[in-house]
Amino acid sequence: MIQGLGERLQQKRCNLKLSQKEVANAVGVNPSVISNYENGERTPSVEVLVALASLYHCSVDYLLGIENTSRASIDVSMLDDEQISRLQYFLSSISK
Repeated sequence: MIQGLGERLQQKRCNLKLSQKEVANAVGVNPSVISNYENGERTPSVEVLVALASLYHCSVDYLLGIENTSRASIDVSMLDDEQISRLQYFLSSISK
């Protein structure tokens, strides 16, 4: 298991106020699998990891604990999908 992955998965899920069952339904696995990921008993496949990162509005790098200190992060957990899209558009327009 990847060090800290389970804790980061649980933290992101709880920040979004999602149940393990809701997350499982969203990414197409059994709720017990989400529990196993969060408890460090299983490691998600690449496909599930990408789906979780998308659901949690974060990068796979973040979930894996890969730090990139040259990039700032923004907590968007309180934003809806439209607001996130607009923020991404804005940030991409100023980074060119």
